[in-house]
Amino acid sequence: MSDKLDRLEERLDKARMRIKRSEDRQVIESVFDTKTLLMLYQMFNKQILEEVNGVISTGKEANVYWAVQPDGTDVAVKIYRIATFNFKRITLYLEGDPRFSRIPRARSGLITAWASKEFKNLQRAHNAGVRVPQPIHVQRNLLVMEFIGEDGLPAPTMHQQKPEKPEQARTTILKAVSTLYHDAHLVHADLSEYNIMLWDGPVLIDMSQAVVLDHPHSEMFFERDLRNILSYFERFDIPYLDLDETIAAIRGGAYK
Repeated sequence: MSDKLDRLEERLDKARMRIKRSEDRQVIESVFDTKTLLMLYQMFNKQILEEVNGVISTGKEANVYWAVQPDGTDVAVKIYRIATFNFKRITLYLEGDPRFSRIPRARSGLITAWASKEFKNLQRAHNAGVRVPQPIHVQRNLLVMEFIGEDGLPAPTMHQQKPEKPEQARTTILKAVSTLYHDAHLVHADLSEYNIMLWDGPVLIDMSQAVVLDHPHSEMFFERDLRNILSYFERFDIPYLDLDETIAAIRGGAYK
């Protein structure tokens, strides 16, 4: 037993050594628990990751880190935190999704399903041609995906920086919503200026809550997404778009 513990601690130490510039040790240990460290260790051995650098965004349920692959490519690693996860909220998006007919009741299993859901949503959106971070790898509560930004600096969200050409940005976003709806058969379900990055045009992020069109609440989420986007762009001096007309236009394929 002692040998097993020694080998475990050795692997954990090797994983910790690859976590650079993140936070103080107390914060590191609260996010990078033993299972998370062991998964990172496996990703290092599989050449998925070379090292994990500083945190680039923090939220109530997940942190996103800047990481680097062995070839020097920047990637983002999203780590869902089990201790602070809002399980009541996510069941609204999981229940009714035919891809997850059996929803785990254990906390760890539910987070694994949530991370897998975001990975699958990103795959579907990316394959349909929607600008989202390209998914790379998912394991338990860790999601590795394309880094949107440069040299470890994430691109700004639309909340942080106004688009230079707002009318063009609005049209691009509505086309992305349409492609997501018609080709990926998904609704983002949490679309707003907080979940759109500006990097050579709008990039949709945070796809964990996105639902398939068969979901019982998909139309409600669809309308809410469009209401949020149109409300954001009302602050700019550009032509007004009516919500009901925009919904009808996208459903009718006018933005394809």
